[in-house]
Amino acid sequence: MNDLTIQGKLTPPSTLSETKTGGGKSEGTSSFSDVLKNTINDINKLQNDADSAISKVQVHDTGSIHEAMIALEKASISFQTMMQVRNKIIDAYQEVMRMQV
Repeated sequence: MNDLTIQGKLTPPSTLSETKTGGGKSEGTSSFSDVLKNTINDINKLQNDADSAISKVQVHDTGSIHEAMIALEKASISFQTMMQVRNKIIDAYQEVMRMQV
């Protein structure tokens, strides 16, 4: 099952993290910092999984090149997405700071 799908439906990262952990807060009331932390942790896990898959192919000679490439692409795409979100957050912050009160 894909990490982003639960029961065949695409879910946002906040819902995904709450579903995985059993959800500590009432539905729909997670803070932005919690969502950001959970998403960064998920991306870090994907990076570690990719490193592990590459290590299995290079050092241990037990892994599949296909699986390593898939893990590497998942990590790369998720990191690029995170960087784009970061850039948008910084742009929004700078726009708010430019506003005259």
